[in-house]
Amino acid sequence: MTEKKEKKILLASPHMSGYEMDYIQEAFDTNWIAPLGPNVTGFEQEVCAYTGANYAEALSSGTAAIHMALMYLGVGKGDIVFCPSLTFSASANPIIYLGATPVFIDSERESWNMSPAALAKAFEKYPHPKAVVVVNLYGQSADFDELKAIADEHQVPIVEDAAESLGATYKGVMTGTIGEIGIYSFNGNKIITTSGGGMLVAREKKIIEKVEFWATQAKENAPYYQHKEIGYNYRMSNVVAGIGRGQLRVLDERIAKKKYIFDYYADAFQDIEELEMMPIAAYGEPNYWLSCITIRPEAEVRPKALLDYLASKNIEGRQIWKPMHLQPVFKGVDFFSHNPEGTSVSEDIFARGLCLPSDTKMTDEDLERVVTRVSWFFGAEAARKSAWVLTLTHKGIPF
Repeated sequence: MTEKKEKKILLASPHMSGYEMDYIQEAFDTNWIAPLGPNVTGFEQEVCAYTGANYAEALSSGTAAIHMALMYLGVGKGDIVFCPSLTFSASANPIIYLGATPVFIDSERESWNMSPAALAKAFEKYPHPKAVVVVNLYGQSADFDELKAIADEHQVPIVEDAAESLGATYKGVMTGTIGEIGIYSFNGNKIITTSGGGMLVAREKKIIEKVEFWATQAKENAPYYQHKEIGYNYRMSNVVAGIGRGQLRVLDERIAKKKYIFDYYADAFQDIEELEMMPIAAYGEPNYWLSCITIRPEAEVRPKALLDYLASKNIEGRQIWKPMHLQPVFKGVDFFSHNPEGTSVSEDIFARGLCLPSDTKMTDEDLERVVTRVSWFFGAEAARKSAWVLTLTHKGIPF
């Protein structure tokens, strides 16, 4: 008898609010589909209102926003830029675009974000970096008081990569607004999405004005096309911005559901000795973008084995970001560990960590399916005695 394949449970997919078409239809009705228009302006203003940012510039991606932020700070050929190692490559790639050299900084265990201790070590060797990129990993803020104190001592600006943390807070302040320049991403798997897009936020209007100039091909104010600088085609379209406006209206609901998913897993796995949830730092409230776990070192299995098992049951998961200092493309780049000696924290998290399905469209039945599969995989007593398991077995459905 062939086992019936259950529906696929996704890691994180777009979740439409139902409001998007109002803004999109308006864009079509008024013929505003270019990379400017009322939705772009409205989206920028609404993000500022939500986050407390002073000014915003809607761009084609979060990567473009990081590129523009570093460019504004004067990063260029031969410069050093500090960047976390435990992150997605988009945090580091713009450093290379500008001809600069990344130096990778380890994580701390308390939040999985940039380690102040490792950052201090990096400043000892490189006292004059051009900028520090700080990432808020998996929706949780870094410890900015400590990181900013170190950066401020050396008069080095922070670019806050809040691509994953829109709506999260640090000591009551919205992430993305803490660094000199902040960035958000609206990629398809983020907590809200425009299908693709990003935003740069800043305290000073002059930053936004310069970024807008570069992002619209650096056209000079002249009666003909004149260019004194290299420009980029980085502005967000009015249609895409309309999607963003519709998504922003339900951001608080999405954060609440992400937290519900995290708490559901945390409660369900508390008796599985082999598992630990990603730590939640006491200084802020994450947006719980992805629910991450680590497998304890003494366990006999590694993340790939669990992920392969879940995939065989049509459940999507993902390993933790592979640290940048381990990536072939960055071979030979300097790295500063949190630990005095031995393997780094970021390597250890990568070796033992994975992301579980965190899709805001998940039902309790979906969550219970994930929990039961994970529990069964680890031979947890709760799973072996589960009434649901007994029911499936009784019905002759393979488990």
